[in-house]
Amino acid sequence: MIGFMLQSQNWPFMVSLTIMVMIACLEGVSTLIGMGFSSMIESLIPDFNMDVDADMDVDANAGANSGIGPDHPNISTTGILTKTFGWLRIGQIPVLIILIAFLTIFGLVGFFIQSVVVKITGHLLPGIIASAISFLLTLPLVRAATGIIVKIMPKDETQAVAEKSFIGRIAVITLGKASKNNPAQAKVRDKFGTAHYVMVEPDIDDENFAQGDQVLIVKQTGFGYKAIHNATAALQEMDE
Repeated sequence: MIGFMLQSQNWPFMVSLTIMVMIACLEGVSTLIGMGFSSMIESLIPDFNMDVDADMDVDANAGANSGIGPDHPNISTTGILTKTFGWLRIGQIPVLIILIAFLTIFGLVGFFIQSVVVKITGHLLPGIIASAISFLLTLPLVRAATGIIVKIMPKDETQAVAEKSFIGRIAVITLGKASKNNPAQAKVRDKFGTAHYVMVEPDIDDENFAQGDQVLIVKQTGFGYKAIHNATAALQEMDE
């Protein structure tokens, strides 16, 4: 079995399952130390529902002035990408769960295909062909799996909140001390009242955040947020 899995034609599937295990372990460790790996992954995914509307408005206005109709390529491309993300239920459940499901199913389906082919022909399919077939079969299986997850997960956990919505909200430093380029963990609540743990650093160079400080999130970065001290009681009341 190990020899079969390590065949060069099966490397894409072995790598897929290995990455899945590594992500699961990294998420477990990051949760224990308060790094919020899943939040980092979510922050890398743009809010397509918001961005598409804006792009369509801009492109529609440009088209009206330049003779370009609603079939503008940018709108079409973005729309296809958005529909694909929506079909995979990105936005309904956390992206990390979808990624783990995809990697797991892709790897298992690939090994299954190769095992069937070996039994019939005595040979393995070339890796690229097996990967293409596995990919096409994986997409509908991922959609089916995420559909089941949506039904069994608590409703508040399925509210995959766009990370950009944290901007303008109050967060509380829960672990560590934050300074410029040295973020600390903070807790922020989304519009549904669900707590999220994110990495926050000061937006002002000479500011520092200590545990228990309330800060106002003002900007999103690649792997977290920038914030300033919250000196307004009204904002605190609104957040609560």
